[in-house]
Amino acid sequence: MKQSHFSWFNATSLTFGFAFLYLPMLILVIYSFNESRLVTVWAGFSTKWYGKLLQNDAFLDAAWVTLNVGIWSSTIATVLGTMAAYVMVRSGRFLGRELFSGMIYAPLVMPEVITGLALLLFFLAIGLDRGMVTIILAHTTFSMCYVSVVVTSRLITFDQSLEDAALDLGCTPFDAFRSVTLPIIAPAVISGWLLAFTLSLDDLVIASFTSGPSSTTLPIKVYSAVRMGVSPEINALSTLMIGVVTAGVVAFSLASRKIMINRKSDF
Repeated sequence: MKQSHFSWFNATSLTFGFAFLYLPMLILVIYSFNESRLVTVWAGFSTKWYGKLLQNDAFLDAAWVTLNVGIWSSTIATVLGTMAAYVMVRSGRFLGRELFSGMIYAPLVMPEVITGLALLLFFLAIGLDRGMVTIILAHTTFSMCYVSVVVTSRLITFDQSLEDAALDLGCTPFDAFRSVTLPIIAPAVISGWLLAFTLSLDDLVIASFTSGPSSTTLPIKVYSAVRMGVSPEINALSTLMIGVVTAGVVAFSLASRKIMINRKSDF
């Protein structure tokens, strides 16, 4: 009979670990339903702050800008990152490969303050006004390397003989990539897109350097509002974001599980 290795130490570690991670979020969610404007004083259950949040045009505009920036930047970063990963894995050794690899992965270790300042100076040098376009370009720059890492890890374990078989059957290199390679590495590509989208939604430092007066993202708006004092509207906004992220993670997990089950049934 197989013995369980789940000891009291493991249970204690899990309890304290999850409490450290999720207890602050739970407190935030609870106080988002507080009747009182004072954050630390509980005055009863109420959902009025959610109604006031939906009437706050500043937060809604910032959320719309953040969503647009996240979708566009993550899509562009996914395309460029997948192309870069494919070149690095399939091209073998070529002149300047180490330099090209270093340039792709440099934003992974570069401090965000330096990246934001460099992008700001670049946009000023070429005369590009700061706005939504500059934020998209900035987020694409630093999130592309994350997509490249995720896709590269999948391409390394990919059976290249499947591609070779498609080429032997008369497919062009592009058709072989579209019909054979891309469907197999699609989970990695989707994971890279989700990672880039999450990084874009979460970014504050780089967006603060590259945003303009008419294109404030939600993290910048929340940070500016918190400096004036935490309000129940911010708690309500944070609760909605937690709910959206949780729903997205659950949906992605269920979809991935369904894909794995379908693949096992095919074999």
